[in-house]
Amino acid sequence: FCENFIIQCCPWSRCCGGGDFRPRTVWLGHPEKREQRYPRNVINNQKYNFFTFLPGVLFNQFKYFFNLYFLLLACSQFVNELRLGALYTYWVPLGFVLIITIMREAVEEMRCFLRDKEVNSQIYSKLSTRGTVKVKSSGIQVGDLIIVEKTFVPDFCHKGSCFLRTDQLDGETDWKLRLPVACTQRLPTAADLLQIRSFVYAEEPNIDIHNFIGTFTREDGDPPVSESLSIENTLWASTVIASGTVVGVVIYTGKELRSVMNTSNPRHKIGLFDLEVNCLTKILFGALVVVSLVMVALQHFAGRWYLQIFRFLLLFSNIVPISLRVNLDMGKMVYSWMIKKDSKIPGTGVRASTIPEQLGRISYLLTDKTGMISCLRFLILKNVALHIYSLWRKPSQSASRAPGATKVRKTISSRVHEAVKAIALVHNVTPAYESNGVTDQAEAEQHYEDTCRVYQASSPDEVSLVQWTESVGLTLVGRDQSSMQLRTPSGQILTFTILQIFPFTYESKRMGIIVRDESTGEITFYLKGADVVMAGIVQYNDWLEEECGNMAREGLRVLVVAKKSLTEEQYQDFEARYVQAKLSVHDRSLKVATVIESLEMEMELLCLTGVEDQLQADVRPTLEILRNAGIKVWMLTGDKLETATCTAKNAHLVTRNQDIHVFRPVTTRSEAHLELNAFRRKHDCALVISGDSLEVCLKFYEYEFMELACQCPAVVCCRCAPTQKAQIVRLLQERTGKLTCAVGDGGNDVSMIQEADCGVGVEGKEGKQASLAADFSITQFKHLGRLLMVHGRNSYKRSAALSQFVIHRSLCISTMQAVFSSVFYFASVPLYQGFLIIGYSTIYTMFPVFSLVLDKDVKSEVAMLYPELYKDLLKGRPLSFKTFLLWVLISIYQGSIIMYGALLLFESEFVHIVAISFTSLILTELLMVALTVQTWHWLMIVAELLSLACYIASLVFLHEFIDLYFITTLSFVWKVTAITLVSCLPLYILKYLRRRFSPPSYSKLTS
Repeated sequence: FCENFIIQCCPWSRCCGGGDFRPRTVWLGHPEKREQRYPRNVINNQKYNFFTFLPGVLFNQFKYFFNLYFLLLACSQFVNELRLGALYTYWVPLGFVLIITIMREAVEEMRCFLRDKEVNSQIYSKLSTRGTVKVKSSGIQVGDLIIVEKTFVPDFCHKGSCFLRTDQLDGETDWKLRLPVACTQRLPTAADLLQIRSFVYAEEPNIDIHNFIGTFTREDGDPPVSESLSIENTLWASTVIASGTVVGVVIYTGKELRSVMNTSNPRHKIGLFDLEVNCLTKILFGALVVVSLVMVALQHFAGRWYLQIFRFLLLFSNIVPISLRVNLDMGKMVYSWMIKKDSKIPGTGVRASTIPEQLGRISYLLTDKTGMISCLRFLILKNVALHIYSLWRKPSQSASRAPGATKVRKTISSRVHEAVKAIALVHNVTPAYESNGVTDQAEAEQHYEDTCRVYQASSPDEVSLVQWTESVGLTLVGRDQSSMQLRTPSGQILTFTILQIFPFTYESKRMGIIVRDESTGEITFYLKGADVVMAGIVQYNDWLEEECGNMAREGLRVLVVAKKSLTEEQYQDFEARYVQAKLSVHDRSLKVATVIESLEMEMELLCLTGVEDQLQADVRPTLEILRNAGIKVWMLTGDKLETATCTAKNAHLVTRNQDIHVFRPVTTRSEAHLELNAFRRKHDCALVISGDSLEVCLKFYEYEFMELACQCPAVVCCRCAPTQKAQIVRLLQERTGKLTCAVGDGGNDVSMIQEADCGVGVEGKEGKQASLAADFSITQFKHLGRLLMVHGRNSYKRSAALSQFVIHRSLCISTMQAVFSSVFYFASVPLYQGFLIIGYSTIYTMFPVFSLVLDKDVKSEVAMLYPELYKDLLKGRPLSFKTFLLWVLISIYQGSIIMYGALLLFESEFVHIVAISFTSLILTELLMVALTVQTWHWLMIVAELLSLACYIASLVFLHEFIDLYFITTLSFVWKVTAITLVSCLPLYILKYLRRRFSPPSYSKLTS
């Protein structure tokens, strides 16, 4: 094992405790020696606790305007002078709404509690004086010595070092090498860490995930030993041990974790649809006040007119429907259930059931790169693609089968050998061996057992190249700091001494290696790098530029491989100059680069390699669907610029006929101004920009940059920090006013997901952190298309129809009350009392109205085939002031027709008015539901018949309000029929004429 320093242990945390962030001294294995109070290492995503649940839920409900309004209405009935009827007519509907809400919140809180408990109960191994003990994640303290084993690949630890995966923290898929503290490597066992007197002095917690400053001191040494610590000695939370077994001391916990400090606090998301409905209810309340004032004014403010105002406010309170909120909330629960039960997007979860309508109005989709790709890669080797395995295995036979072959054939064969050998040598890959149950690790490493071998590297591209050489017969079987072993298909082991390695850097864009073949003594310098730099290094040829262009158009990351043979004298001369340059104090980097460049001239071009990210299934069609739906896609990733650009091309995020503008690196205001001016001259051009340049632009030219970026068909932001991703989402919301959706699969995407109007987490190999923090979770990127095009669209259109119909239902009865009061000298007397007023909005009309959540204008297959239908929703037309006014006019017309018809046709007694008008009202509502429905569901028919049956059956118990003898007469039947036809038939005719002469877009697809 290796002994390393774990700076953070818990995968994620939202915690309690803490205070001001300060540097700390941490004694190894002695958490009781802490000099300050540290936060607990727990995760807590719950909104409430046991004591705050009920007050918190009630507060969140009554902060909405209409809920508070109905609470005041219900309370007013305790005042005798304001009472209009039985108390239950006001308190029962309000109580029903609150009970449904409390039950829903309780279920969501319980689910959240169980998820948190699962994470906080994860078991870790801790070193103690009693040996190795098991401890829960929530029990880990600063100063504990924790053992962390590899969780991704077989056990391997090369000379004390280990590899680390950081993709959930910073989005980079490259593995990082971590080094132990040197003096701890001399201890016989890990338990001896508890016997030494040593401590770590660490800097205060901060958000910088790329740097760390600290020292390690051992006091019981003679003399005391002190070593500096840097990022190379750390393991942040949300990272994964890829190799080795690590023993480390916990330095930060809870809210002091780097991953938590880079994560914004989750906000309580309120959907745009809910805000629009809240606005409409305020308009209705204004109408309620106006109507009440008009009624009192028509009485000439006689008597105690101020009490009359309050009585009219209570009398017309149905103008603001109390059932609106509960209908919408129950509808959201149905939409969430439909999403989870959709067999075509299995595994999809809904963690925020309050915003499904948001999915139907997304204008900007921001996605992480790894959310679209899988971990596998393909290698394509141009000019060295066919029959390589046979050439390696039988080179002599290949020549002997063609006795008349020219020297060209032999030249091609030798060039193939050189190209494959170069790819197998110029890399930073190390083979590792593990026990497979049959062969133990030592034996596997000794005999180079193929079934026990895995490859480790800082880049998955490097592993792909080595795996390809293995597939054609040349296998990397061993490597240490000074040598490398390759095995040919015949079993021969080729040993190469590593003389020099020149690592890849972002500035040089190339890496090189000088090796000596032990069998021949030949010294060769191999170099591979980006085509833009290698073109000036290799010898002149007529195919490099063309082939590089072809491969780039296929979305491949291209590397050019070349070699140069060196004599012993040439190498010795180079080494002397190289060592001298490395000893320089001034301009060391420049001098070293100059010496290396002296070798990089007139090199022999061997081959090109092209590595392609393997996309998840149907990523390209999904992006095409989103584009056709009017959604602009932005890719925010922590990867390098070249990698991000290639992925965007490969995924067709950038179409073939679109230009790409790569925003040059800028550091000053003037540079940003010049580059923005250059970008402004481009049209219909995708933008690629790095996180550093983005930060400069947003600092000096935020408005100008966002204006230009929003006009782009696609934007790629590379080298983005987690907080930058959230900042971009926030700026899009502020500058455009449009809805955003963020998609990610790693811990580095949590801030972006929580900041977006709608967050979608992709569950996969990078863990569940993103999906746990998201509003919706999916298992594959392709499911996003159906989630938006089908479920998002349906949820929004259904909620729009449902809300407007509930408003229509309330306005109808309020209009009838207004007509009734006007006819009877503006008296504040209720038209319907007791159970009639409660039953109207519950058992008589609730089921048919709520069945609108099952309605749909087109089939799901049509919605996926024609994503342009989604574009219509971005304008908010299903619920707008225009449609709201239309439903208000319909309500006033129907309420007036029913009330005036009943007053005109009633014979002698007042109860006849109630019977005729209420029956006509119920039938009108049922017929209006039928008029609104576009696709009938069998439950809709059941709801209609059930409601009608409930009304007819309840007439037996309503003799207090309705004359039972009268409703059995033919006179009652024809009067109700006539009134109902006059109120509904014109609307049916208008609907037919509209569909005939001005059909909506979806009707053309369903005909």
